[in-house]
Amino acid sequence: MNKFIKFFLFIFFLFNLVNSSYASNHYPITRDSKLNNERGKLLYNEYCASCHQVNLSGAKNWKGYDSDGHRKAPPLNGTGHTWHHPDQTLHQIIKYGLAKLVKNYKGKMIGFEKNLSDREIDYILGYIKSYWSDEYYNHQISMSIK
Repeated sequence: MNKFIKFFLFIFFLFNLVNSSYASNHYPITRDSKLNNERGKLLYNEYCASCHQVNLSGAKNWKGYDSDGHRKAPPLNGTGHTWHHPDQTLHQIIKYGLAKLVKNYKGKMIGFEKNLSDREIDYILGYIKSYWSDEYYNHQISMSIK
């Protein structure tokens, strides 16, 4: 086997190893990377802002129901309950949607598993966490450490 093919196979193996191990070993999700937070902001604006608002404030009167009888989108900026949940739960909510996770869920939170990779979901969560107070962030991180 020539050196190029060996090198290619080695790189392919490393790439697959990194990607396969990422899915189960990416918690806690931090807000430490400005680059990742910028990536998260772009993705958030594309996929989340239409319901949760550009400033992460959630729907007006978010604890109530909309005209269809569904729960409204909560704020993600630290004024709601998002920081009460560990990363694994938040990640699954974005990936699969609440309808797949909560029996009799009455809301519009769909899953984005067909649109967002695990890494992209983590970018969004890091961006969301950049809005939280240090107290909420540290509390949530402590819940997310395996």
